[in-house]
Amino acid sequence: MEGSNGGGVVKHILLAKFKDGIPADQINQLIKQYANLVNLIEPMKSFHWGENVSIENFHQGFTHVFESTFDSTEGIAEYIDHPAHVEYANTLLPQLEKVLVIDYKPEKVSP
Repeated sequence: MEGSNGGGVVKHILLAKFKDGIPADQINQLIKQYANLVNLIEPMKSFHWGENVSIENFHQGFTHVFESTFDSTEGIAEYIDHPAHVEYANTLLPQLEKVLVIDYKPEKVSP
């Protein structure tokens, strides 16, 4: 396990439930804008997303998952403060009924 510094891969997970009545094409456009942040914000190394497909009933209403990868916690801090992220967040967040964000460092289990 790495020390208390912010180095090492960090995953930024956003769970979302869009407000009822938002058209699918608007949601798709918001997702494309989110994906484009990887081209605008250098510390953001990758972006993946998907819709909930679980057959378990533990999703608590969340319908979409967005995952971004960074090289460090400092990279996430730079991303959060970046003007392109701030502008996008101000567009996305009012469209969401629920949101949950978690950042974590993936760990491997030692045998």
